[in-house]
Amino acid sequence: MALTAHSTIGDWLNDPTGGPLIRALFEQTGADPELLAPVLGLPLQQLVAMSQGALPQSVVDDLVRAANGGEIPEADESEGWTERPTTGRFSGKTVIVTGAASGIGKATASRIAREGGRVIASDIAADKLDALKAELPDADITTVAGDLTKQDAIDAVIAAAGDRIDALANVAGINDDFSPAGETTDAVWDRVIAINLTAPFKLMRAVLPIMEKAGRGSILNVASEAGLRGNASGNAYTASKHGIIGVTKSAAFMYGPKGIRVNSVAPGGVATGIPMPPNMSEYGSGRLAPFQQAIPTVATAEHLAASITFLLSDDAVNINGAVLASDGGWSVQ
Repeated sequence: MALTAHSTIGDWLNDPTGGPLIRALFEQTGADPELLAPVLGLPLQQLVAMSQGALPQSVVDDLVRAANGGEIPEADESEGWTERPTTGRFSGKTVIVTGAASGIGKATASRIAREGGRVIASDIAADKLDALKAELPDADITTVAGDLTKQDAIDAVIAAAGDRIDALANVAGINDDFSPAGETTDAVWDRVIAINLTAPFKLMRAVLPIMEKAGRGSILNVASEAGLRGNASGNAYTASKHGIIGVTKSAAFMYGPKGIRVNSVAPGGVATGIPMPPNMSEYGSGRLAPFQQAIPTVATAEHLAASITFLLSDDAVNINGAVLASDGGWSVQ
């Protein structure tokens, strides 16, 4: 079988031709090949996103050519997992997606739009929202750029949605600096809690009366493996994700009888290319490292979008108050 950009990194490493090419690439960049262990099941293409801009698409294309005598073969659809949108699953529905300019949020907004939904795509990065809309010119996407820690941005999202809001995907979030409680600064705490917990709560508060009036609705809050354990991230991020699970369960209990489902997805490692903040805690990073290295697999943003859109859709009609660990099995270790 020919090696392509969709062949897994593990397949490349195990191939007599591809293995030396991948190892040579890592030698050139000075990276440790052992860092590939959690991502062996991901397609080679994912290295572009994971590199945060350091690895251009041309490098992957050159690797594929080098492994195939100068040609780029067509991808074999049997290689690994392939996203298969469900036609019409969100037809007639208006769905708000935050963090829609990149990573999990973009993958979620894209999938909902391709499944027929009207998407209100919110993010602070206006240029990247424009790029999302340009990628799907035939889709019904309304972009709303703004900082959701500000009430006027939340008001703008609700205004753009109009009188009907069928679903809300609270995806936007940031990581912390891995600091333990004794080192966490006010600035880190306030920013992480504001973006990861307070903003999602305020959006929920804004959409719930509309959903309550309609007698139906679905809300999905993105938590994290850090919402299930204490050794996945720093103090502020862990607190914010435990908090969002609490908000999810409370709302599910309160509004379930009114036809509104509220669920959460807890991702593990995801190759989204989101940069880590500066000035990472040395103690926190060292303490967390062995546990983070035990991540069984790293997912793509599209993997998470599949979990999120399932819970948002009518396919999850009997699911309310659930926390779905979409983490490749990390939570059972």
